[in-house]
Amino acid sequence: MSLTISTVNVNGIRAAVKHRSESNRGMLAWLAGAASDVILMQEIRADEDQAREALAPALDDGWELTMSSSSVKGHAGVGVLSRIPIVATRIGFGSDEFDATGRYLEADLDSPLGATTVASLYLPKGAAATDEPKVVAKFDEKVRFLDEFGSHLDRLRRRRRHVVVGGDWNIAPAEADIKNWKGNLKSPGFLPHERGWVGDLLSSGWTDVARELAPEEQGPYTWWSWRGKAFDNDSGWRIDYQLANRSLARHAVKATVDRADAYDLRWSDHAPMTVVYD
Repeated sequence: MSLTISTVNVNGIRAAVKHRSESNRGMLAWLAGAASDVILMQEIRADEDQAREALAPALDDGWELTMSSSSVKGHAGVGVLSRIPIVATRIGFGSDEFDATGRYLEADLDSPLGATTVASLYLPKGAAATDEPKVVAKFDEKVRFLDEFGSHLDRLRRRRRHVVVGGDWNIAPAEADIKNWKGNLKSPGFLPHERGWVGDLLSSGWTDVARELAPEEQGPYTWWSWRGKAFDNDSGWRIDYQLANRSLARHAVKATVDRADAYDLRWSDHAPMTVVYD
């Protein structure tokens, strides 16, 4: 028995499902062909009624949806699509500041591997450290999120069940995770304190399963800017990944990124990242 989990930042669910052309029929076509049991979604940018309308064909096909919208309309939002019945859902991680912002959601499943918690994360992008007040505010917001969320993850990994947190972490942990890492040493998502935070998680018992399965591989990247030739040149970032606790990480056997074959076949600026646990 196996469990296949995908994570993808959909960059707006209503845009993601749009039928753009006969060659690009959007997220629903991808979903119909996906072998995944669970899809962790980020940046839904819709309320639940709007998301259910956008995903109606998939829900009619047997997928179950649970989600958390942001208190800010049209912003953030995370969700879990599952072919396995969801037995419990928890929104947020006990934060007065962040629980209503649509950035974190947990769902409990009785998976083929046993009792499992899957979580969808959309971590703030943050900003580089400057003296500009708005930039400082974004920088400080991410620091607060990392502090609070790190404490939650420390408790979560100790649960006596399989646990995986997948999503858009907005942090590339290492040089192999960015094509142009030298040019991004002062960019949010690659700052020393951010990479150090991920490093501390890995030291504490979490496993970046994709990197564990391919320790020497460059990338594979999961996000590319819409601008310029970033996608065509595969000049991307690996910021979408799955961290599993020890009991689940030992079951990881394969990790892939479903990169579109061409720029005009994309339905998000991120690509789905999938792990098979067996």
